[in-house]
Amino acid sequence: MTTIRYEKDADLSIIQGKKVAIGHAHALNLKESGVDVRVGLRAGSKSAKKAEAAGVPVKSVREACEEADVIMILAPDTAQKAIYLEDIAPTLKKGDTLMFAHGFNIHFKAITPPDFVDVSMIAPKSPGHRVRETYQEGGGVPALLAVHQDASGKADALALSYAAAIGSARAGVINTTFAEETETDLFGEQAVLCGGVSALVKAGFETLVDAGYQPEVAYFECLHELKLIVDLMYRGGLNYMRYSVSDTAEWGDYVAGPQIIGPEARKAMDGLLASIRDGSFARTWIAENEAGKPKFLATRAAEQEHEIERVGGKLRPMMTFVDAVEIKPGD
Repeated sequence: MTTIRYEKDADLSIIQGKKVAIGHAHALNLKESGVDVRVGLRAGSKSAKKAEAAGVPVKSVREACEEADVIMILAPDTAQKAIYLEDIAPTLKKGDTLMFAHGFNIHFKAITPPDFVDVSMIAPKSPGHRVRETYQEGGGVPALLAVHQDASGKADALALSYAAAIGSARAGVINTTFAEETETDLFGEQAVLCGGVSALVKAGFETLVDAGYQPEVAYFECLHELKLIVDLMYRGGLNYMRYSVSDTAEWGDYVAGPQIIGPEARKAMDGLLASIRDGSFARTWIAENEAGKPKFLATRAAEQEHEIERVGGKLRPMMTFVDAVEIKPGD
């Protein structure tokens, strides 16, 4: 049964009694919750001026970690191992807590902390800017909590206290494991949120264009209007989306959806999940990064030149309400 905990279940004084080293994303929430926080950033980081302007001490990663009892790693997955080995591992001492917002490097053993530190995770279910915005509004975003290593016997209580300090306990904190968070996060990104949606949008666009329809019309039908549907789902799930669209669209949902996402697609999803769970995806991705990301960069360059991107680049400036942002090839 799912366990969800809230502010009433958390003891904020636990994290208030610690010295916390962290990246910029959660620092302001922690500071305003009465936590002794310092931001650890690498030389030249664009976040340094923002943190300093907000009154948060900025130090090198090594200096921040040497001072801290709690170290929250918010760097990208691909950068964490090097940062850990170079700047964090040499500073760890008995009683410290090492925290993560995503379980990739712990679950796939790219980082192996010593057995005398606590290792836990608070994973807010939104980008960092939304963590900040909702906190300022008096709310918070839900978060996942997991404990990988409990050397002190108090890892769970401290993690929940941290969740309260960034505002997530206002919305609800769900207990999980590093394995569950990592595997479901990777699967969701690949099968649905990024990989699945991107491929579906491109396939729909290409089908219409190949059949002789105007690329501009195909763009509106297969990409632009996706936001309307996703916003409805976001507010009220599939039921609210179906309630809000026309009966024709709802009927098309019921009869066409299973044709597009049929047994072959489900089988492919099973295979995708298996590659995540057995670590083969992680090993491939780690090796790709260690090689300098040649396939990744080549694929990115090719995707940036897709016709749907060229068409969209012409259409979006026509719509001032879109607040268009253009990523140019090479960015």
